[in-house]
Amino acid sequence: MTDHLVLWALLPAVVYLLTVAWHRRFKQYTNFPQLKPSFIWGHMKTIHEFTVKNNDRPGLHIDWILREMVEAAGNPSVLLVDTRPAGYAMAVISSHEVAEQLSKATKQYPWSAPKSPTIADLVNLIGPHSILSKQREEWKSVRKQYNPGFAPKHLITLLPCIIDKTEIFLGRLNKLCESGESFPLTDLIISLTFDIIGAVTMGINFDAQHPDSSKQGEFIRVYDQLVHTYQGRSSMLPWWCHPKLTLKRFILGKKVDSLLELMIRQKHGEEQPQEKRSVLSLSLQGHDELDEQLLAQTIDQVKTFLFAGHDTTSILLAWAFYFLHRHPKAQQTLVSELDALFGPESEKSFELMKQKLLGLGGDELLNNMVYTTAVIKETLRLCPPAGTARMTPLGSNFVVRTPEGQELCLDGMVLYNCATIIQRDHRVFGDTADEFMPERWLGDKSGIMSSSNDGDINIDEGRRFPASAWRPFERGPRNCIGQDLATIEARVIIAFVARKYNFTKVGFGELERDERGGFILDPAGKKCRLKGKDVYNTQQVTAKPVNGMLMTVKKK
Repeated sequence: MTDHLVLWALLPAVVYLLTVAWHRRFKQYTNFPQLKPSFIWGHMKTIHEFTVKNNDRPGLHIDWILREMVEAAGNPSVLLVDTRPAGYAMAVISSHEVAEQLSKATKQYPWSAPKSPTIADLVNLIGPHSILSKQREEWKSVRKQYNPGFAPKHLITLLPCIIDKTEIFLGRLNKLCESGESFPLTDLIISLTFDIIGAVTMGINFDAQHPDSSKQGEFIRVYDQLVHTYQGRSSMLPWWCHPKLTLKRFILGKKVDSLLELMIRQKHGEEQPQEKRSVLSLSLQGHDELDEQLLAQTIDQVKTFLFAGHDTTSILLAWAFYFLHRHPKAQQTLVSELDALFGPESEKSFELMKQKLLGLGGDELLNNMVYTTAVIKETLRLCPPAGTARMTPLGSNFVVRTPEGQELCLDGMVLYNCATIIQRDHRVFGDTADEFMPERWLGDKSGIMSSSNDGDINIDEGRRFPASAWRPFERGPRNCIGQDLATIEARVIIAFVARKYNFTKVGFGELERDERGGFILDPAGKKCRLKGKDVYNTQQVTAKPVNGMLMTVKKK
């Protein structure tokens, strides 16, 4: 009898909870375009179903799953993807018009819509005080502190360092040419870009390109272990789904902090020539003492710059060399431009190239690499390393207007500007939206340096495409502080590599050959035919090519 009374007493609470759950799942966002949700799992079941459909592409990045879901829903500008109870309700933004409303400055949000709390998932990698997670005035203060170190005029003074690190990279390519073995190109470039960002950010030689990984410094080994804990789709799940992995990240993150603290204390107050000052040195000028708060802030900014600084450029270059490998006409156009700028005699002479870049007018040579810039821009359009997530608090009444004429209040949702979808929009880029066509950017007055995107971000004068439709470094006040460094690095490395080496894809993305061993062009004559499946991006914190972009390399 008592048991029955307890059940009857609990019944109203159960009914109430089920009613609330039903409302939140099926009524709360009923005006949002969405696929049919599950009562218990929302759209997590849908994500799983689309993932299973792509089992021939193991580890496929979530952006591509979301793109297929958007297409299945009829290509709305905003798609609701409800990952509750494991996560948040998420608005996937697939329209540049809507994305711009999140990233631009407004009266309500002078520095654009607030960053999403999901950034906390990366706390062990970038730290709790990272510029990526700072909001409002705190963010403005940190950005102002570090802007001088990432200013284009200062970065140009660091060209000798970038070129010296590139010389080591070329030496590693030469050895691979001799051995003929296949290798993950992404890993090779990551070592290069980590060396560069270490020198630029901290004035430290991490020796990440040392051929014997066992002889690399302790910091490189620990940092590499930390980054690898974020590989795979599990990195998107809440911590309680993988407590052991979360604990491992915490321990490794603290070890990275400890090693960085020693390096920062050592570098603080160290005299450096003005033209060779690191980002760290410039940010600490005027601070005679390193108090605990400043030290903690500095450690987290350095962690953030080390991660973002090596990651974005390595992904960009790996994809760029693959696209050039598959598109021989684009490669020839690039080579012709480099010959015209640097002289054909510089193709095989590292010292001559170095002299031209470091000599009078070297910065102008970089600025005149018009087609090379187009290759970089098109690569970042097709394969952006990451999107950006925002969230406006409940009650803030943050409303966006879609091209379809809807007005949607996005309060309390994760707002994901999915660059992979936005930058392949057929409404903007036409039938060739999924094709590698660097020439689409020729004649477009917008560049890829931050200085070319100043002023009113809504002005499209002199552009072939809306400025907001290209956003790998995001846009508005909170655009990427390191975009100029990534751009300069990419131009320099491509200039040294593109004319001297031929990369050949192995495995995913391998090209078909004729009986003579030559590659076969498709009927349109624009790109080479694939032998099997094309290469694709996997989830490794950011979007990295599968199997590390496995390649072989030969000298031309």
